[in-house]
Amino acid sequence: RSELVCLYNGLRSACLGNVLRLTLDKTLAVGSQLEIDAIDGTDIIPLSHTLAAQCGYSVESDPWGNTKVFASLLGCYVDNQVDVVFTLGLRLRMYRDGHSEQVKHVTETCSYSPWASREILCDRNYMETPVKMVAGQQVHDSWEDAIPDAAVAPNGIWKMTFHTPDPKVMLLTDAQRAGYGAMMTQTRLVIRSPYNMAETYSVEVAGVPMEVFSVSTYYKTGNLIVDSAAACPTGGVVFTDKVITWHVPRRITPLISSAVKILETHMGIYGQRLDKTKMATRHYKMSVMESHIIIEIPVGSPDGYYKSHAQDYAYHITYTVEPMLELLWRAENTQADTRYKVLFPITTPLMPRPPHVIDSTVPEQRVFDILLGTFLHDVELMNITFTTRVLTVAECNARGFDVQEHHFANGSKTFSLRVPFSDELVLKQNPDPLTTVYFLPLVFGLLVLPEQTPFPHPAELEASREDVVLPTITGSCDQENFYFSVKYGSKQDNFQTMMLHAGSWRELDTELAKLYSLTGNGTHFSIVVPFTAPAAAFELVHFKSIRARVDLLLLEMPNMWQLDDLSLACYFPLTTTECYSNGTATALAVKVESVSNLNPEYLTLRDQSCKPAFSNDRFAFFSFKLNSCGTTRTFFDDVMVYKNEIALPYNTGKQSRKGPSAPEYRHTVSCYYLLNHTKTMAFRASPRRTDPVADPGVGHLVVQIRLSQDSSYALFYQNEDYPVEKYLRQPLYFEVELMQSTDPQIEVVLENCWATLHKDRTSLPSWDLIVDSCENLDDLYLTVFHPVVADTRVQVPAHIKRFSINMFTFTKDDAVLKEQIFVHCDAVLCDTTKPDGICSGQCANALRYANSLRPTGSKRGPRATDASQYKKQISSGPVLLSDSHLF
Repeated sequence: RSELVCLYNGLRSACLGNVLRLTLDKTLAVGSQLEIDAIDGTDIIPLSHTLAAQCGYSVESDPWGNTKVFASLLGCYVDNQVDVVFTLGLRLRMYRDGHSEQVKHVTETCSYSPWASREILCDRNYMETPVKMVAGQQVHDSWEDAIPDAAVAPNGIWKMTFHTPDPKVMLLTDAQRAGYGAMMTQTRLVIRSPYNMAETYSVEVAGVPMEVFSVSTYYKTGNLIVDSAAACPTGGVVFTDKVITWHVPRRITPLISSAVKILETHMGIYGQRLDKTKMATRHYKMSVMESHIIIEIPVGSPDGYYKSHAQDYAYHITYTVEPMLELLWRAENTQADTRYKVLFPITTPLMPRPPHVIDSTVPEQRVFDILLGTFLHDVELMNITFTTRVLTVAECNARGFDVQEHHFANGSKTFSLRVPFSDELVLKQNPDPLTTVYFLPLVFGLLVLPEQTPFPHPAELEASREDVVLPTITGSCDQENFYFSVKYGSKQDNFQTMMLHAGSWRELDTELAKLYSLTGNGTHFSIVVPFTAPAAAFELVHFKSIRARVDLLLLEMPNMWQLDDLSLACYFPLTTTECYSNGTATALAVKVESVSNLNPEYLTLRDQSCKPAFSNDRFAFFSFKLNSCGTTRTFFDDVMVYKNEIALPYNTGKQSRKGPSAPEYRHTVSCYYLLNHTKTMAFRASPRRTDPVADPGVGHLVVQIRLSQDSSYALFYQNEDYPVEKYLRQPLYFEVELMQSTDPQIEVVLENCWATLHKDRTSLPSWDLIVDSCENLDDLYLTVFHPVVADTRVQVPAHIKRFSINMFTFTKDDAVLKEQIFVHCDAVLCDTTKPDGICSGQCANALRYANSLRPTGSKRGPRATDASQYKKQISSGPVLLSDSHLF
């Protein structure tokens, strides 16, 4: 017996006992269609599937082109020399896309000797039984003359009786036409049957299903009858996840009628025997039991191969291996032996192998990091479906994802995917202000090769981290303003800034941002809030200071979570009462938070006829003589004290126009004077040459009007800034100041202010802003007067008047006449020791309603003055309107 392996011309051949095995190099067969022709001398015979089974040929291919061709040495078209040396010729034609690409001729010679008395070969597609012809076989002498010569085949075979198990007789030609093979060699009768023929039948032997054919062959030479039989297993395999167990009956009853002795047992793979060392290395086991011969093969042995399947869109695998069992037995009391050889391909049932997603995401790295597997080498990742789109592997990598394929030594593979949290395909949620939860639902699109069978695998990834840097508010104060800075954190613009403005929460919108000089960059923004602004709430008033507070709140959108808040309270210098040596006093009443519904306009001194000289929604300013308005005087040692009280009329015992629900408000005004206080001054007298003579009209008193940048009156527009661009209804803050004078007995009173389209103060049309020292009652948006208090810049508050108006433009028939306006004022300089007429104070009651019915668009001209009045005509620069805000 010989088992030889040769390699030539890209092919490997092996003589394996009574079988020749030809293995095609994968590089030759992959992707090709193989056709095999037998070479019989000068004839080329294509081996169809039917002819191959009839003539002793079989082909085994895996899905990737690994191909093995098996040929019986006693098959058709084999050159047989005395049943010892066998020469086989084959032509292999490989087609790709319907065109022949390669043609290879193979000629192989094998030796096989000695033969057993009977040999049975169970191949994939046929059963074969060569029987040795010996003397003593049954002879029917009377048949010789009865058989016509025409009915006898050239090899001497006449007819065949198939036992199915009932007898069925066929002439040789009929049997060959049915697909059976029968031939005579020099020493043997060879009968071959494909599986599942009409004349074969199935039986169970020791619980193992087997297919059997039994035939008696008649041939003329010697009038002999030869009985042949073959039985091949078609089952007997038991599967577990780890082991394939193959059972073959020890005593195959269709072949044996008496007890036998087993002489040899061999196990092999693909027809080639394995020695005990190789079997042990590969953990193969063969056991000869009382009733069966059992072969155990580990699932995954390197001699087989795995295959992927997409059954019902789910991932499965199978394992295929082809063991061989070879037995040699001898019947008792005879010298006849039988060699029994089975080539038995085994494929496991579908084994579910659902892929696993290994999530190795480290939230701090802000990247989803997952591994999908494990798959066999015949699975490819084609695409990934995200929530809004499907991306191929190439598109994923081009987008900045990282998709890789990882191979392992055992032939398996995995796929890895990395997706940054920042990608728009990643969904985000914030279950609380500090935490972000990242979601990535996806479906992997996979493909089984070479069948191109698709199957999906979904995955849902989730990671959370406390990566939210909350926005924060910081604040500080100086002598005039609050300063706030808001750092965005990681929220950027996903939050709203709320400000407690004039008693109610309001979003820091465009209007407030301009009002409070909002500036910012990519990390933060800042605002400046004067302490007199509507956003500042007055908490407490002292003689020389006031405590104000501004409240800011940051809300996350859209959940309205509070992210940060700041309530900043500071003391600011503010003189509420001033007492003058001429016996007059001024007092500033401030609306505090504790009396939120107070209207300062209705405050009075003890004498309820003494009303504020100026008031707005937050202040009331009083100017009065200490011998009036119900002021009391008290002496304490060397001090004289004047006292009065600012309150609502209701608080003094009289019914107020606001009714009994008016708030309780009292503010005491006190002035202290030292009795017998002497001021000493040094002077040097010289004789006067002439008596002094008054010279009226000699000298200069300068009064200027300026436009402030905001309500703090700290920064003013310069000449080069004009014209100043403002939006409609945006407040304009004006200041009129007497320059170069420190005389406390002079007070500036604004008599008339108006606006024109031209620099000429007398041009028409014009619009009244202040009429007879009061706001124009015809105006829908009244002029607002602002109190002036002493500070580092203001030495004499009476020398300054401040007022504000809302930006407007002139229109006619809904058309804008011009895009800029000029503001003019008549100012009167009054002697405070002689308060009468217009000099009674800004908007004194006596003049409150004077001339209030003046026609719209008219302008009051300069008034005549007496010796105590000085008049100046002053104008501001133009204020330019934005085109997009005209109406």
